[in-house]
Amino acid sequence: MKKKGAFFNSSNYEMNNLLCGIEKSEIQENEIYISEYPFEPSVAYPHKLINAKNINFISAYFGLCRIYVDHDILFVTAEQKTELLKFAENNGIKLKKHSRNWEWILEPYLDTEFTTEDEKRVERLLTEVGIDKIETEKIRKEVGKQMYKYNFDTMLWDWCSLGLCDVLSAMRVKYNKIEFRDFYKRAIEIDNRNTKDSAY
Repeated sequence: MKKKGAFFNSSNYEMNNLLCGIEKSEIQENEIYISEYPFEPSVAYPHKLINAKNINFISAYFGLCRIYVDHDILFVTAEQKTELLKFAENNGIKLKKHSRNWEWILEPYLDTEFTTEDEKRVERLLTEVGIDKIETEKIRKEVGKQMYKYNFDTMLWDWCSLGLCDVLSAMRVKYNKIEFRDFYKRAIEIDNRNTKDSAY
């Protein structure tokens, strides 16, 4: 009998692949080498040497660090935050504020209570960045079941924050390559919504 998720009936394949992780990157003087990158539509898949001159912004103040290049966001482990910030300083790369768009969208799938007051707060915050209630509901309808599998069937039990990397990890298992390529593009655009010019 195939092993399945205890709560949301994840398949054996999903259980083995939902948590894909982000490997460590090699941060050099003016280049960053990313290897074993899990998201196939990304410019960093499966490995990429990123030159500092091709980096638009870096965000390293909350959770996974992010490297912003044209039309893409690349993830670097939080353990490399200090090293990455030093890289940004040495190469004159602007620091970008952390986008919380996906965190707000995915808040209902955390291992915590989601009250009516929380819903109103998140709805207001999303509206302020250009994601209205109708679009939010549409996005949640698309990703909701998969996010429940991701957080609960895997026993991740995240109660604090689910974001862009989490939804990409979850949806890459659900969709085929063509479908995920489309979702990836939309997910990056949603994360960048109303934050493109928000830099320190």
